[in-house]
Order: sequence, then C-alpha cells, then structure tokens
Amino acid sequence: MNLDWPLMKDTITFKDRLKMAKFVMTSSKLTNGPRVKQFEKEWDAWIGANPMGMNHSLFVSSGSTANYLLLSAVKEFCNLQDGDKVLVPACTWMTNVAPVIQLGLQPIFCDINLENFSFDLEDLDYIKEAHPDIKVVFVSHLLGFPGDNEIIEELFPDAYILDDVCESHGCLNLDGEKVGSNSLGATFSFYFGHHMTTIEGGMVTTNNASLYELMRMKRSHGLAREASPDRFEIYKNQYKDVDSKFMFVTDGYNFRNHEVCAVLGSSQLKRLDKMIAQRRRNYEYFLARMECLNNIFHMPSDDTLTNSSFCFPMVTKHREDAIKIKTILNCCGVESRPIVSGNLLRHPFLKGYSLTTCKQDGRFNVDIAHNNGVYMGNSHFVNTRMIGKLFDVIEENV
Repeated sequence: MNLDWPLMKDTITFKDRLKMAKFVMTSSKLTNGPRVKQFEKEWDAWIGANPMGMNHSLFVSSGSTANYLLLSAVKEFCNLQDGDKVLVPACTWMTNVAPVIQLGLQPIFCDINLENFSFDLEDLDYIKEAHPDIKVVFVSHLLGFPGDNEIIEELFPDAYILDDVCESHGCLNLDGEKVGSNSLGATFSFYFGHHMTTIEGGMVTTNNASLYELMRMKRSHGLAREASPDRFEIYKNQYKDVDSKFMFVTDGYNFRNHEVCAVLGSSQLKRLDKMIAQRRRNYEYFLARMECLNNIFHMPSDDTLTNSSFCFPMVTKHREDAIKIKTILNCCGVESRPIVSGNLLRHPFLKGYSLTTCKQDGRFNVDIAHNNGVYMGNSHFVNTRMIGKLFDVIEENV
C-alpha cells in the first residue's frame, strides 16, 4: 500500500500564483513597501487584540531571523548583560537556541514532557531553585501544541517570557486567545509546509510599542528613519551633523521581506483558519485511533480545541516498537522525521552543554523522544481515510 503521504505539501494555489504574477507585472516597487505593511496589519487583526491594545507585527525573512531579531532587541531593550541566563527546551529548532549563544547570553536547557513537548514541569521547579536568576524564558510551542505559559509565569515572575510559535499558528492559551496575541515578543514562521506560507518568511509580534520601534530599526540595518516620526525628529535634532536618512542608532541587520511574499501572505491568511480547522479534525481522528494502542505509545495531549496540529507525533514506550513503526511508515509511503530534531544536546554544535534536571535515573523525556519518536505530516491535504488505513496496518503489525 502506498499512501503517497509527504511530510509537507505546498499550500500555494493557482490563484495565489496568479496574484503574485499580476503584482510583479504591474507594480513599480517589489522590495519592502506598502504590501508588507498591509500584511502586517492583517496579521495584527488575525492574531487578535490584547488587553494592552493593538499588537505590533513585523514581517521578516524567516522564522529564524524573527527569533534572532526578537532576542537581540529584547537584550537591548531590557538591558540584559552578557552571560545572563535564558531558559530553553532541549528539544526545539536550533535557531531558537543559536541566537542565545550568538548574542552572548547563557542557555539553560530543560527537559521536555511527552504530552505537549514543552518544558517538563517537574524540572522547571528544580531549575527555579538551581537558577533563580533566569532572565528570559524562551517558550517553544512545538508541533501545534500551546506550551504551559501560565505555569511558567508563576514560576518565573521576574523573567521576560518570549514565545516561539513558528510551528503553532492559531494555538490557544487557557483564556482562548491565540498564543502570541498578548506577548512581549512572539515569533512565527511561514516556511513551506507550515500552517501557511510566504515561500520564505516569518513574523515578529509584540505588545510593546517601544520594543516594536526598536525591532523596526534593527530589521533595517539600525536606521533611525525606521523609528516613529516623533522619535525620528528627536534623532535628527540630537545628531545634526549626520544625514538623518542614513543615520544608524543601533546595531542592525537586513531581515526585511519583500512585497511579493507579502502578497502571498495576504492571500494565504484568508484561508488560514480553514486550514487549521482541517488539521484539528485530522488530529482528533488520529488521537482516537492512537488511543487503541496506548500500551505502545506515549499519548500526546488530547486537547483538540487549543492545539493547531502541525503534525502527528508518535513516541513509543519501547525502542523495538519505534523501529517497527518506522518500517511500517516507509512501506506505506508515509514520510516521517524525528520529533523536531530530537535532543539538541546530542548535536555537535551544542557539545559541552547539558540538561539542568532533577532526574537521577538518567531517563530523560527528551532522550525518549529522540530514540523512540517520529512524526508524520498533518495538513489540509491529509484526511481521515489516509489516517485510518495507516492505523489498520499498524494494528496488524505491532
């Protein structure tokens, strides 16, 4: 049986392509301009208002640059010092952790849990005592699951909480709000195969107008002209010996995106809720079939209302079953991959770092996910018939 089930599939429709082609043929400006600003405002509206007012969003070149831009701006805005500690999970994407190191901060690695793949709550309690000086908690909302922000905020009331929502567009917190809608800083990825795509691209959101202004300048080389009109006037009057149009007031990068990707983003955003709804329906059926095999699998979160289901995670209790599952997936034409990238601390780049954990037996959840875990793609192209056929084969052979 060949289910022809890829890990990711292009969400760009023929109509999307026509919109981009028409724009390219008729527009006199293709670099960062009015369509980028329009897409940012549309994203503001989609992510939702927060108690402090409107969100502020910045369209950037990728989810990875979104992470770097956010952390760079937070370090400057919050006056963090080299060596200050940033709490990160041991299972996430590398560009969550790399900016911490690149910016001179110190990553503190926490084990994960096997339900929503966020921080292990028992180890969080231990880390609170072992590292009372944690300055930033960078929460990875992995695989469509919302992390445990409410608990994290209670444990680390003095830390700055940042949200990586790159894989979890539309997941909800306990108040029913989209994760990232009321955050000091949140990042999203629009890479091919994510909930929506701009081919390459990402978004940073913040509820803080001053942080937004700083990120705007950093996104474009650190130029003063990217500040608010009032702030720009202050800079012009303060530094009259510098051409104000080419004045640099902070370190910066070229993390901008362009008009064509913004046109695609606006088109995709109109369908995003519908695509997330299909992912949730698929995940609900996946859970129902997986429940019959709960003696084999560690069951992921059964909350089908708050997650936006990036994929179907499968973590077995025993290594031999994981090998069988991978063989079945290959034979059925189902592409799979590790849980994100497995245990990051096994990768050469992070040699020398280790978990901060209270576990004495050496059995870490992140290693279980690394050794026994795979995930399959979920999208609006997947349906319950495909899921059912796959589980029929699994039930017969495991």
